[in-house]
Amino acid sequence: MMPVLTANKKNMTVPSGDIADRMVPSTPSPARLECDVLIIGGGPAGSAAAIVLARAGRRVLLLEKDRHPRFHIGESLLPMNLPILERLGVLERIAAFGVRKIGADFPLPADRNGDTHVFRFDRSLTPGCTHAFQVRRDRFDAELFDAAREAGADARDGIAVTAVEFGPDGRPQGARARAADGAEYAIDLRYLIDASGRDTFLGNRLKLKRKNPRHQSAALFSHFRGVRRRDGENAGNITIERFADGWVWLIPLPDDVMSIGAVCSPEHLKRRRGDSEAFLLDTLRGMPTVWSRMDAAERIAPVHATGNYSYVSTRMAGPGWTTVGDAYVFIDPIFSSGVYLAMHSAERAAHMVDAILRDPAREAALQRALRRDFDRGLREFSWFIYRFTTPVMRHLFANPRNVWQIEQAVISMLAGDVFDNPAVVRRLRAFRMIYRFTAATMAPATLRDWWQRRRQRRARFSGETLHPDAAGTAALRDLPRESP
Repeated sequence: MMPVLTANKKNMTVPSGDIADRMVPSTPSPARLECDVLIIGGGPAGSAAAIVLARAGRRVLLLEKDRHPRFHIGESLLPMNLPILERLGVLERIAAFGVRKIGADFPLPADRNGDTHVFRFDRSLTPGCTHAFQVRRDRFDAELFDAAREAGADARDGIAVTAVEFGPDGRPQGARARAADGAEYAIDLRYLIDASGRDTFLGNRLKLKRKNPRHQSAALFSHFRGVRRRDGENAGNITIERFADGWVWLIPLPDDVMSIGAVCSPEHLKRRRGDSEAFLLDTLRGMPTVWSRMDAAERIAPVHATGNYSYVSTRMAGPGWTTVGDAYVFIDPIFSSGVYLAMHSAERAAHMVDAILRDPAREAALQRALRRDFDRGLREFSWFIYRFTTPVMRHLFANPRNVWQIEQAVISMLAGDVFDNPAVVRRLRAFRMIYRFTAATMAPATLRDWWQRRRQRRARFSGETLHPDAAGTAALRDLPRESP
């Protein structure tokens, strides 16, 4: 029997039946993978969760969309990161290439002769809290990813999760992923951890992500070589410098590299002219204490920009899934809390998931406890962040006093000790009372600052995490330029 010829939409004829089956190549079926826990994202949070769960005997599939090593911002660790790294078995590996950081430097106002106040971690209320490390995230993340594989996780980079399939009960039953070479995967899973960072995989798909109305800003940043460091043991400290419309970080990295970034208010960004590099350099040039350290500096990486800087999700977890780190919430990084919050939440979420897989009836209670405890510590950071550039906080940081060990408690907060230390939390509450009293004594400046912040909350940003040069400028397109 002759094959039947049929017409397609372009009026071309193609054979049907057995001959057509032989002529049209079939789409290969996706490779099937099975796991107890699928982790989306191979950054510090994803790798930390993978190590914990793999050691607990769980079958872990860890997928990272990019290839390690890859550039990432967030290079300053906190002292409270170190116990986590030690529990994960990677502390010595990180110490081998990290720059030792014994404190945080806050330059004082110009009328204080250009002095710098150093909040040394060894003065905190936290025993053994003496230092942290500054790290190149490309190597740091790659080391953690390798450690997850060594712990027994099936860790694969260059594979992006493209979809998650939810069952009638609202629990994730499967996922789809695609490799850089086009290979497709179908994944059967029992539990899902979203550690996708600012990609917020579940937050976007489940419409959980909300702009933080109390803290809107955007950042420009890059890497430089030849920037002068502080002298002696302070050479590895992070420098945090305020200016009228935001703040700047300087983070010393290995090989004479300095990470420099400016977190700016909407009002400052309205005044931009030119591309991202010119705008960043103009901002830095306006701060003599920063610019004087850059007289021999050379930019060695693209200038990146990010908008929508702070956000939070309406839910941290649900049936069969949880988010960790930046996939749940992102706050201004002025205190370098990002990597610590990511790894802290990931380690605790991993223990929670292991407990749920052993006793599913406890899921809801365990998820509530995780969010309650994490949000409680997050509020301690956030309270300071929302007020850090206010005239009141500038005055208190420029004139620290250790009455009732309150300054030591603030240093403990800067070190990351905000979750399990009641002595620290009590003194931070006392600091809030001092802040309110000081604000009352500085009423005119306080009211002017409040009005300015109220205006800034109406500004909008757009863009994702990393936008080099021209794309970075486009990321801030929602803000009108000031006329020349």
